[in-house]
Amino acid sequence: MVGKFKFWIATILAIGFLFFCDRYFSEYSLGIINNIAIFITLAISYNLINGVTGQFSLEPNGFVAVGAYVAAILLLNADSKVYQFDAAEPSGIILALYTSNFILAMFVSGICATLLALILAMPVFRVRGDYLAIVTLGFGFIIQLLAVNFPAFTNGSIGLNEVMKVGENGDLSRFTNIFYSGGLAIIATIVILNLVYSKFGRAMKAVRDDEDAAIAMGINAFATKTTAFCVSAFFEGMGGALLVGLLGSVSPDQFTFMFTFLLLIIIVLGGLGSTTGAIIGTILVIGGSEWLRFLDEPMNIFGYQTDAYPGLRMVVFSLVLIFVMLFARKGIMGQMELGDLFRRKGSDK
Repeated sequence: MVGKFKFWIATILAIGFLFFCDRYFSEYSLGIINNIAIFITLAISYNLINGVTGQFSLEPNGFVAVGAYVAAILLLNADSKVYQFDAAEPSGIILALYTSNFILAMFVSGICATLLALILAMPVFRVRGDYLAIVTLGFGFIIQLLAVNFPAFTNGSIGLNEVMKVGENGDLSRFTNIFYSGGLAIIATIVILNLVYSKFGRAMKAVRDDEDAAIAMGINAFATKTTAFCVSAFFEGMGGALLVGLLGSVSPDQFTFMFTFLLLIIIVLGGLGSTTGAIIGTILVIGGSEWLRFLDEPMNIFGYQTDAYPGLRMVVFSLVLIFVMLFARKGIMGQMELGDLFRRKGSDK
């Protein structure tokens, strides 16, 4: 159990930070914090299968897409679906599915992604290494193509829009708020850290370090990898629901391979195998790209007015990433957690 005194203090501080943000931050800042919190959930869950268990999987865009579509279908009422479906008549099943409870929609999204992961585990984990990457990469493409080619369920390439909460006066607001996105990030962090520090977590690391040796020691590698895969998919599905609740729309082009690539950058930058590193990587990548947005706009530098250079922030951001990776090749945290750093400092004294 990771639940030591400092860990719970950090949890209480994180919850307090959510209340502080909700009270004092602007709507723009809250949008950025929401986005960071959602990607923290996605990054630490992806790190569980890729970094902790060592399975080079490229599937997150598929599971996040499944979660987003399931949530959108559940949260739109029948009238909205009939109004929105232009590519084809909506299926009767799709029209019947509805709930106004966002937490329930999130949970169902996570369960659907988990069930899909359970089905996929058998063919996926028959291969290892680069072959595993190719198989999981294909899964992401299949989900995207299914979303385009089954318009009676997904409205095809148009996607689903106006996934918003309707108030008593007919006003619209987002389903996702700082407590949902931040709360799930905290819960996911607690669950995954406790999993990593448990006996099962040691089995995951043994599979990562040498799968054949782990099997020889009596570890069921398939069960270990499948469990990590399902836990990862569950939080990725819930993260997809949070994304659609924040953006109010979902379409196939949101979940291309570049989505997975972004998460891969985050966990490699933070340190493969480190949950703390995944959190730091998310703050740097998602928060940093927003913070550098001023570079795209005209600037006054010592009295000299520059033109706008759209895309300059991504050039600078990429250079910063290259610089960091040159001097921290195992990522910012390596495979250590924040608690490991404190313990190391204590032992050095």
